[in-house]
Amino acid sequence: MDINKILQHVDHTLLSPSATWDDIKELCDDAIEFNTASVCIPPYYVKKAKEYVGDRMTVCTVVGFPNGYNTMETKMFEATDAIQNGADELDMVINIGQVMERNYGAVLAEIIALKKICGEKILKVIIETSLLTEEEKISMCSFITCAHADFIKTSTGFSTGGATREDIELFTHHIGKGVRMKASGGISSLEDAQDYIGLGCDRIGTSAIVKIIKDMQ
Repeated sequence: MDINKILQHVDHTLLSPSATWDDIKELCDDAIEFNTASVCIPPYYVKKAKEYVGDRMTVCTVVGFPNGYNTMETKMFEATDAIQNGADELDMVINIGQVMERNYGAVLAEIIALKKICGEKILKVIIETSLLTEEEKISMCSFITCAHADFIKTSTGFSTGGATREDIELFTHHIGKGVRMKASGGISSLEDAQDYIGLGCDRIGTSAIVKIIKDMQ
């Protein structure tokens, strides 16, 4: 696969708690230079980053990150604040404990609420696949479809595991029409990125791909 095509699927990501504005600015510069799909950055930097990139780059941020156990009201505030600050896309973490307790009504209500706040902006739903059973992953495919969210996303990259090819194949069989897939966590090579795109992922969350390409130059 052509490197430029891979880059068009990359959410160029920096979510380290030690990230500074200089780090975020460099991330944005690299994303613009290499024409990635977006930059995915901490909420604190969204306003400054959007003012910096303008229409040159899509700005994505996170909600309920990385553990997902914030109240729904807190996540709604985070989402509203991020959009008011200029975020184009949101990656939200589900309440994993509520999935495990089979409190699916609360899980679905939360996704619906955040998608309503997003409106036409993109909402990606992180389900943290490494913590869920296959049955729970299939249920989340159904709820994300029902809530009209835009993406199902594998992982935060901050838990016990990241994306797997098996989970993407599972998603493929259970998500509904209009739901796209994002693989994230542990994607550290061009071969990994190419594999996930080949399996049908529209987005790849990674900090490694742009660095690899820069090192090749």
